[in-house]
Amino acid sequence: MHLSEITHPNQLHGLSIHELQEIARQIREKHLETVAATGGHLGPGLGVVELTLALYQTLDLDRDKVVWDVGHQAYPHKIITGRYNNFHTLRQKNGVAGYLKRCESKFDHFGAGHASTSISAALGMALARDAQGEDFKVAAIIGDGALTGGMAIEAINHAGHMPHTKFMVILNDNEMSISPNVGAIPRYLNKMRLSPPVQFLKDNLREQFKQIPFVGETFTPEMERLKEGMKRLAVPKVGAVIEELGFTYLGPVDGHNLEELIETFKQAHSIIGPVMVHVSTTKGKGYAIAEKDQVGYHAQSPFNLASGKAVPSNKPKPPSYSKVFAHTLVKLAENNPKILGITAAMATGTGLDKLQAKLPKQYIDVGIAEQHAVTLAAGLACEGMRPVTVIYSTFLQRAYDQIIHDVCIQKLPVFFCLDRAGIVGADGPTHQGMYDIAYLRCLPNMVMMAPKDEAELQQMVVTGINHTEGPISMRYPRGSGYGVPLMEEGWEPLPIGKGEILRSGDDLLLLGYGSMVYSAMQVAEILSEHGIESTVIMPGLLNL
Repeated sequence: MHLSEITHPNQLHGLSIHELQEIARQIREKHLETVAATGGHLGPGLGVVELTLALYQTLDLDRDKVVWDVGHQAYPHKIITGRYNNFHTLRQKNGVAGYLKRCESKFDHFGAGHASTSISAALGMALARDAQGEDFKVAAIIGDGALTGGMAIEAINHAGHMPHTKFMVILNDNEMSISPNVGAIPRYLNKMRLSPPVQFLKDNLREQFKQIPFVGETFTPEMERLKEGMKRLAVPKVGAVIEELGFTYLGPVDGHNLEELIETFKQAHSIIGPVMVHVSTTKGKGYAIAEKDQVGYHAQSPFNLASGKAVPSNKPKPPSYSKVFAHTLVKLAENNPKILGITAAMATGTGLDKLQAKLPKQYIDVGIAEQHAVTLAAGLACEGMRPVTVIYSTFLQRAYDQIIHDVCIQKLPVFFCLDRAGIVGADGPTHQGMYDIAYLRCLPNMVMMAPKDEAELQQMVVTGINHTEGPISMRYPRGSGYGVPLMEEGWEPLPIGKGEILRSGDDLLLLGYGSMVYSAMQVAEILSEHGIESTVIMPGLLNL
């Protein structure tokens, strides 16, 4: 069977292991050629191809529900759920979305762009099923660091208190979020995966069974269960924490061994109560360049498949706002040990990896935990430190109560830097940074900044560091700046509450804020050509 013939995941039923392996090869081929052309997430999806095929062979997707966490690991899911022929439109206008959307397919059971939501949503579906007397399976697939998010832990805490609710959590453990995972939970999972007895059983048990007379190459489901039991006896601590929380724990399972995955999922379906299947995968599996650089190939702009290098743009671009921000922050931090940069698992995207490399003691990665990041910053500010909390605009929404309760009401000097503010394009509605002006301007004691260009951003970074009277925020867009001259040092802070008249005219008043200032100036030029003279004002730093 060719992958193009699969329009419904139930067509996987009855396929042999060899046939599934061939489908897996074709999925990776389609995944790679599409992302190379359109850009998008690469490593996460390549790592879950076998997991997806094995799970879907054990489910009836006309009835059963699968909830994918984050969504960027679900490209293989999209390819085998009727979107193969349109997959070349990935992340394009009116094309296949980069994340899951309920309105795009009946198989996208829950929309996802932000992390750590899957277990809560899937548990809700399972409880609704039981309340209505229905009978279908529910599985949540969580990975790429999402288990470090507090919401996921809250959901596990709740689910573990439901001993009669059939419900499966599949942990896609690739040791990564976008960057390598941080914290005690990933360390515990790593300890389970690398436990010497687990490694021995994984590597040797099947070979030992082959030596048994009349068994030979046959490795039955019963023997697979025996292997799991021996693993538990040999390593009693494997999954102990998970089981103490009320889950049955199965694993670690080789996430690229279809036979082992299928048998484990079948076993999990037979268990009453919440089950966690721990699956060890390799991010970027099947594309050697991505396996070697799992951070760099988490997501990619269009690139050359043979070399892995990004397709060069037609003309050189100025440095991005994120790059200018990171460079400026590092320069300031070199002379001020009280500056601490905080990221929520987005070091590379925000540029804070530069701070980590240069001044590791002034860098904190809290994992996918925006709420903790904000209140951690509040605590640091209480003791005289200068916390710089760098989070994408869309993700800062997740910590709104902490911004209000822990920072603004207490008037603590936390500097919020909102990367990817405004329209972000191909990532879609879950990632647009359109709401921060509205959700921050109503808060007490908050000063808001938005640079008109990258040079003003440098001044605003200094302003944010120097502002100690209360919280202050700076929003800046994705992508390149305008190419204005930049200074290496000697930046002057900007006055708070003072605007600037950029152009005078008697017919019309235009207000430009942040990246829209240049647009306002362009509009004024066009209007002037038609005899309409405009005044253009930049409000400056807003203390509302």
